[in-house]
Amino acid sequence: MAANDNRRNRNEDQEIDRDKIEELLFSRNTKKFGFDLNPVVSLGAGIIIIIFSAFALINLERANILVNSVNEIIVTNFDWIFILSSSFFILICIYIAFSKLGKVKIGGLNAEREFSNFAWYSMLISAGMGIGLMFWAVGEPLTHFEVLPPVFDSPFDKHTAMATTFFHWGLHPWAVYSLIALALAFFAYNKHLPLSIRSVFYPFFKERVYGTLGDVIDTLAVLSTLFGLATSLGLGAQQINSGLDYLFDIGFSVNIQVALIIGITLLATISVLSGIDKGVKFLSKMNIRLAAILMGIILLLGPTGFILRLFSNSLGLYFNNIIEYSFFIAVEETGWQANWSIFYLAWWISWSPFVGMFIARISKGRTIRELILGVMIVPSLLSFLWLSVFGGSAIFINEQVGGLYEVVQDDLPVALYELVNLLNLPLLAELFRILLFILITFLVAVYFITSSDSGSLVVNKITSSGKLNTPANQRAFWAILEGLLAAVLLLIGGEKALLALQTAVISTGLPFAVVLTAMAFALIKGIEDTRREQKRKRERRKFEKLLKAHDQE
Repeated sequence: MAANDNRRNRNEDQEIDRDKIEELLFSRNTKKFGFDLNPVVSLGAGIIIIIFSAFALINLERANILVNSVNEIIVTNFDWIFILSSSFFILICIYIAFSKLGKVKIGGLNAEREFSNFAWYSMLISAGMGIGLMFWAVGEPLTHFEVLPPVFDSPFDKHTAMATTFFHWGLHPWAVYSLIALALAFFAYNKHLPLSIRSVFYPFFKERVYGTLGDVIDTLAVLSTLFGLATSLGLGAQQINSGLDYLFDIGFSVNIQVALIIGITLLATISVLSGIDKGVKFLSKMNIRLAAILMGIILLLGPTGFILRLFSNSLGLYFNNIIEYSFFIAVEETGWQANWSIFYLAWWISWSPFVGMFIARISKGRTIRELILGVMIVPSLLSFLWLSVFGGSAIFINEQVGGLYEVVQDDLPVALYELVNLLNLPLLAELFRILLFILITFLVAVYFITSSDSGSLVVNKITSSGKLNTPANQRAFWAILEGLLAAVLLLIGGEKALLALQTAVISTGLPFAVVLTAMAFALIKGIEDTRREQKRKRERRKFEKLLKAHDQE
């Protein structure tokens, strides 16, 4: 009887046989033509993207009509899924962070950090939102100031505009990233499962998740990631085109943006071949330093007092009303929420497999509480400050000088450059402006590269069944495919490329929102199983200690 109990305890402690799982998973990989990948996931995602791209390129007009129809159906009928699921993710993250599990160290008690705090936060921000913050920092707050949104109502229109912008760039996106990062890190480093999206569902499906069911989950993750990345790369290409046009008067067109995507994708491919430690880490740290310099210059040259007051007051309004507006679902006049909140929530969800796995990969050695609070709070506050500096300057200059809002309406990608152009600069103003234009363009380009190479590394990991070391040409393949997809989406949209980019992330974000919700329950179950297991171990040790003391007596 005692022997059976001991055997059962050993089985419970070692319920996950990593060697068996890796053999089951990796044996399904194909190792031909210099590749090492799961053929179902890779071919499934790759064929879908290639067919979509070919269909679009053959008939761009028909593809544009289809894109508009899909966008309308989703935002009209399924907006509630995005809103309720993203708010649910915040609640789950807060609960886990402040529970007893928050003290658990990712990777075990002896795990050490691979990256310093500065490198860690730099990579978080660069991978999480870099291009988006560059693209929207001027246009969104100014748009909300001119056309008041139906949320964060305040007697001061400036505060309403900025708090609404905070809502789109704050806790909601970073909670999505925190949740998936924690789930991946927990099951990979504490449960010793392969670092793959499917591993999170092990508590529900056990070894079956490493079969066809897991292939479906990982394929959805790859598609979601690629379309989310393509959207960001498309926005980045538009803004780089705006900067070059400002500097060299080369014009602004989809053809130029496609050429930029090709060129920068080649640079990203070189970076991705260098690996995470050399390529991504180096570029991310450089990015955060250059971004801090740019923000400091605008803060000092712009309306400093106005910016800081706006930041503080808008922050208070945001936190005071966040619960109410986190569950706000428009019943009438749904256009605003569809164009703004739904697009953003879908974008973050689409990005989440990429950003979440990337965060999990760089977070070993940190506690669960540190991961959740670090990911949710620090990047959110830095994003708020960035948005206040650029958005606040835009609102102030538009009131004093005028004309900036019209630029935002006509040519959103050029808004940041126009803001710099309207700043009241000191001596050598023209030379200084040119230097700022160059700095902005360079920043967007490097953010473009870091997003592409980080995403390529993550997609490569998913399609290779979670392997850490894969062939170089395989990583390069996914970087090139990302660039292709971004170029195709720009061509589909033409002059209205932004709508095509928005539809892409909304379409892929919808099914993955359901996957993420299921993932949250799988994570909770995994945590509860761990806590029960730890409780049994403590009770067993306590009993053994009492038994030993009794024997000594």
